[in-house]
Amino acid sequence: MNQAIGNYGARRVAPDMLKIEEDQSINPGEMRKRSVVIAGHRTSVSLENAFWSALKAIATSRRLTVNQMVTEIDSHRSGNLSSAIRLFVLESFRRRDAGRTV
Repeated sequence: MNQAIGNYGARRVAPDMLKIEEDQSINPGEMRKRSVVIAGHRTSVSLENAFWSALKAIATSRRLTVNQMVTEIDSHRSGNLSSAIRLFVLESFRRRDAGRTV
């Protein structure tokens, strides 16, 4: 189905958003802990599968690795890293959708 999530009318979801949803495991809300390398230091980050998939798609579109993208997010954050990544993904989608009409 390519209806928008929620009860916000019959707006269609962009094809690239469908790809992100297809790449997720069975449960997009399931937490997944992954190791990332930030400035040469390995650390682990826990995010929902949906955010990992979206982060990977954003990094790919910018021709970056996930580690490079996380390093960039880390250099601008003021709170914890997991929250900073979620906010980054949200803001990326907001900016992308800002120019679209319903």
